[in-house]
Amino acid sequence: MTVSKEEVKTAPLDPRFAFQNQARHCFWSYSEFQRCVKKTGDAAAPECAEFAKVYRSLCPSEWVNKWNEQVEKGAFPLVDLEKKPAHH
Repeated sequence: MTVSKEEVKTAPLDPRFAFQNQARHCFWSYSEFQRCVKKTGDAAAPECAEFAKVYRSLCPSEWVNKWNEQVEKGAFPLVDLEKKPAHH
């Protein structure tokens, strides 16, 4: 039996989140992964892989499990994190 060696890497630096708590980067990456899956219809799509790698590296498994349950129930809030809130 041969064992393949795989290079393990963590999430790359994202300048939008450089000096912030990584919780927002985690949520943003998970949300982008879900948007990608929704768009492609395939969680294994190559264009979704980077988002998956980042959220799996940054997010606590408890959060991911909760969000996965919400996605399954159609209750996950896919918000546009780049949009500025409307001022009234």
